[in-house]
Amino acid sequence: MEDQAEKLREIMRKRPENGKEGDKNNRQAGILPKKGGKTRIITITSGKGGVGKTNVSVNMALAYARLGKKVVVMDADLGLANVNIMLNMVPRFNLYDMIRKGKTMREIMVETDYGISIVAGALGISQIANLSDGERQNFIEELNTLSFADIIIIDTSAGVSSNVLDFIAAADDAVIITTPEPTAITDAYGIIKIIATEYDNLDMELKLVVNRVKTAVEAKKVADRMTNIAGQFLNLKVDYLGFIYDDPIVSQAVLRQRPFMVLDPKCKASICVQHIVGKMERSDLRETGGFTSMFMRLFKKT
Repeated sequence: MEDQAEKLREIMRKRPENGKEGDKNNRQAGILPKKGGKTRIITITSGKGGVGKTNVSVNMALAYARLGKKVVVMDADLGLANVNIMLNMVPRFNLYDMIRKGKTMREIMVETDYGISIVAGALGISQIANLSDGERQNFIEELNTLSFADIIIIDTSAGVSSNVLDFIAAADDAVIITTPEPTAITDAYGIIKIIATEYDNLDMELKLVVNRVKTAVEAKKVADRMTNIAGQFLNLKVDYLGFIYDDPIVSQAVLRQRPFMVLDPKCKASICVQHIVGKMERSDLRETGGFTSMFMRLFKKT
């Protein structure tokens, strides 16, 4: 742990420089300063596939960008990466090229036409825990390149694999996506239960979004059921962040490979996402949040 702590300190020494000379060096390195404050790391996850997790991730990113935030979406689905597909993009490089082929984060990160940047997911790496010490160290150092961003949204794979738990543990906020379907509710509770079991002292905010609902009442019933069960049986607080209507614009946007926030910014789903992001913005980032905390949590898993 001493060696890991020293590695962490060394990484943090390499953060973007301050001052006029530092600004010049940072620009030359491709690191643009943010307006101020810590980077907020938001992990979006779900108990099962098919609940709209990636769609929510991408459109939340756009909603943040419209607030003037610098946003990066990292596709952490290391088996079935699809953030770039939602945006009709074919990045030249992805996380696999960074971890196994020596590319840097700046080389694999791609700016989109929508005011956000994406890091495409890797195929062929089952979990971060399986990386060699050198690969893991390089991965964590390269993550520091993203510290220019105000918001980093990590779109995980569905389920409870160890890499999903790694990214949940590293986040400031973990947002669990479910739908009113009984299987989705059961699986969402399952991932909440595993989080409660794996982490005794969970220093993060666990939040719930109910997707594809017909009415606000339906969403609240699902949320009340899940938050009450989590509190009663797991002694774990889960905040109800909001809901997203089952809007036909969403499926049209998927077919066109465009975010629904772009296809129709005033549709019901877009307005819901804006409300969710607005609620997130009104919740303060903890003093222990941001990149330093993320590194500590990732190191803690080694």
